[in-house]
Amino acid sequence: MFQHITAHIFLTVLMYFFIFLCMRIMGKREIGKLSVFDLTISIMIAEIAVFVIEDIERPIYDGVVPMATLVLIQLLVAWLSLRSRKLRLFIDGKPSVLISDGKLHRGEMRRQRYNLDDLLLQLRGQNIDSPADVEFAILETSGQLTVVEKSRGVLSSNQSGNSSSGAEKKKDVVSSKEENTPSVELPKHKIRYEGLPIPLIMDGKVQDDNLEMIGKNRFWLRTQIRQKGVSDFKEIFLCSIDHKGEMYVDRLRS
Repeated sequence: MFQHITAHIFLTVLMYFFIFLCMRIMGKREIGKLSVFDLTISIMIAEIAVFVIEDIERPIYDGVVPMATLVLIQLLVAWLSLRSRKLRLFIDGKPSVLISDGKLHRGEMRRQRYNLDDLLLQLRGQNIDSPADVEFAILETSGQLTVVEKSRGVLSSNQSGNSSSGAEKKKDVVSSKEENTPSVELPKHKIRYEGLPIPLIMDGKVQDDNLEMIGKNRFWLRTQIRQKGVSDFKEIFLCSIDHKGEMYVDRLRS
């Protein structure tokens, strides 16, 4: 009897440290957010650990080997997804815009099986009383709801218009930026409904669908990045543009 209890305690402690090690190997992303793929791996590892603990007659390697295999699969898929955006979209999916400019996207809510009570609950949790106060509400691939309030944009414009000396300083800063960075005219209504800045280049690869959506082409994009000192698309890790036409460029670093 004592040996039986001791064996269960030993296996429990062993599985605890082994699962802890697995989670550390898979990285902080697994702890920060769980996609469907991450959740599947985590559940399978937990189930295998239970089988090992319940059956003390079974060899430990019957549980360790499958768990190690799952960890290797996760690491391999994570490595491949870093190099392929199509694989990332296939595994994690795309964020879904549920609210834009205070209007509910009922079709998208139905596709995501996200009911109105859940949406209002999430908004109240972020101190928002009405969807009319929301500029964008985006359901992330992790299930988290990201909300951008309308008041942020209104607040910044009011501050720049009501202050005296502060307004003059801001105008100077804006004018200096406009001298260095050419203005970019974009169909803002299309970008607004994306909810977030639109990626134009990711991992050195041009996102032609997004370029087409804003009515631009690769020639225009190459001109824009050259003005920022970049000669080739492959030198850029991320290039995005927001609804104001401001472009962000981050280079690949060796």
